Amino acid sequence: MGCVNRKDFGLLLLRSAVGGVLFSHGTQKLFGWFGGGGLEGTAQGMEAMGFKPGGQAALAAGLGEAGGGALLIAGLATPVAGPIVAGTMAGAISVHVPHGFFASKGGFEYPALLGACALALSVAGPGALSLDALTRHVFNRPALGVLGFAAAAAGAYGVVSKRERVVREAADAAMAAEPE
Repeated sequence: MGCVNRKDFGLLLLRSAVGGVLFSHGTQKLFGWFGGGGLEGTAQGMEAMGFKPGGQAALAAGLGEAGGGALLIAGLATPVAGPIVAGTMAGAISVHVPHGFFASKGGFEYPALLGACALALSVAGPGALSLDALTRHVFNRPALGVLGFAAAAAGAYGVVSKRERVVREAADAAMAAEPE
């Protein structure tokens, strides 16, 4: 695995912290662990936030968080894991943007920080204490990172654009239904 140094330990700690938070949130959505709503409850919440169909959105968000988080913790396919997480966090950011930046006011700082950390890890690499290093970096290739980023960006754009359209149409319908 090569020489292990402070940077490798730091990357392991960061991957574990960020990946652990993401994995926990994803399993809340998928399985109802840690007080989460599971797929059914998350689907209802997603529908209410404008992600339609809610079941597909719940599954995608749960898999993006739990799967991306697990990959980050393991340090496996790191160039792909970061964009998966960042794309998933783009959906979360779209919900929080109207509330400003700070999480204390319902803002987007928390999902933005998770997405940025995941992208930084995908660029920096997982370090020597990782499955990528153990597998001689078979899945830790720049080309995979570029492909992962392009796919995640396209997916996030599609999901966020559709949500914005749904929310706008709901607001227009509500205004049209109000008595003049």
